Amino acid sequence: MSSSMIVPVIDVQGNNFKELWAAMVIAIKTSSFIAIDTELSGLGSRKALLAESIEDRYKAISHAARTRSVLSLGFACYKELENKAETTYLVQVYNLTLLCSEEYIIEPQSVQFLVQHGFDFNKQYAGGIPYYKGNDKGGDAHGVNIRSLFVELLRANKPLVLHNGLIDLVFLYQCFYAHLPDRLGTFTANLSQMFPSGIYDTKYATEYELRFTASYLEYAYKKCKLENSRAVEAEGSGSHVFVEFCKYTGNMETYIDYRPCLDSQSQDDGALNICVQFSAYGWCPNGSQCPMSHNTDLIIQQDEKTREDKRKKRKRKNKKKGSQGPPETCSSPQGKRTHFEEAELDQAVPTSEHQEKTLNAEPTHEPGKTDSNNGDEQSQPEASTTEAQEKPKEKKAEAGTHRAGFDAFMTGYIFAYARNLMKNKEESSSTPVISTCLNKLFLSGKSVPLHVAKSTFSKSSQAHMHKMAYVWGKSIDKNMEENA
Repeated sequence: MSSSMIVPVIDVQGNNFKELWAAMVIAIKTSSFIAIDTELSGLGSRKALLAESIEDRYKAISHAARTRSVLSLGFACYKELENKAETTYLVQVYNLTLLCSEEYIIEPQSVQFLVQHGFDFNKQYAGGIPYYKGNDKGGDAHGVNIRSLFVELLRANKPLVLHNGLIDLVFLYQCFYAHLPDRLGTFTANLSQMFPSGIYDTKYATEYELRFTASYLEYAYKKCKLENSRAVEAEGSGSHVFVEFCKYTGNMETYIDYRPCLDSQSQDDGALNICVQFSAYGWCPNGSQCPMSHNTDLIIQQDEKTREDKRKKRKRKNKKKGSQGPPETCSSPQGKRTHFEEAELDQAVPTSEHQEKTLNAEPTHEPGKTDSNNGDEQSQPEASTTEAQEKPKEKKAEAGTHRAGFDAFMTGYIFAYARNLMKNKEESSSTPVISTCLNKLFLSGKSVPLHVAKSTFSKSSQAHMHKMAYVWGKSIDKNMEENA
């Protein structure tokens, strides 16, 4: 069975934003959960982003959000289809090119990284969707614009999924919602009210639930896809994850960017040519100039081979001792991460799909991302399967495959796989979420996550209270009671 797919990503610019508005709102409202990713103009001091104090980290990220901007916003709407034998999602993916109307800093290394990955700055400046940051101004919150789309996202009250999402959330808040509060406790309290259905970080899920050898986005996505494909071929017990996309016709088809996501090719040779740093963290300072391989499929194969070799070695050793060894588990790159943070802390790290890089100190170039299609009901005929008909020529990982929309698709797929895996383990569970990952954001270098919750010592900010009253048309307390 082939797990190859071609992911259609809808490219949204200023000239088609109003035309696609209804489709985007319908996709959001009818989804089971929504995955989001951003591309940023910079992040500022990397050392401050990895400060020991989480409060200091928040202040550094807040400063970056006030002085930098979101260049691109990707979101993938996953709708679980009923009456299917397997867990099947209809996925719609959007990639929005944005242009902040206010002055902002754009860092040279971010420009270089994005250009290497195919980001078109000419298109952005010529046709990016305009927006302003901070609190609402005048009647703009009621028009057809990005801030209003964010309000629709809040009103839909769906689980929000991100990968290494703290930076994304801070930028989303400042750019499309309201001025950021000064204190982290106020920020997390506000978030818990903005997203009552929960926030999920697939970086945290990959590290602490799936426990893969590495947890950068492309690795986690391809590993989930590979494991799901193996389970389907083996006809194992439990349900498996399938995704479907819409067929687009007419004018809609001109907006689609088809992203191939191919089967992994078994490669036994070239094991010594893998870039060790990219293998562990999904980022390499040499980028496309690196002479070593950045092929994530090959990296996964080598990780699995290494794990199997260790298992066999341990088995032989235990057999000699006449005792049984401990159960094998995927090793975590925690030790590598510590070393990497020490070595790379003072280096400027390009801003990749959201920052998995910086906050993790493992910047992620996410090649091979897939964008799901979104469709409006008007231009979404029947769903189609995702098998790839033609395989394009292979490119170096950094060769123009990096987009917020595709990253959002990959993030959503990881969540769908992890959620399905948890359901298979707990057959009585029908919950659409992963309870152990609810409202927990991954923190690099920390053994515990950041909890998104309102404590007895934190108060919601006035700007947030005012915005929530507009979003829900009633007091927050009343809305929270209804959601409960």
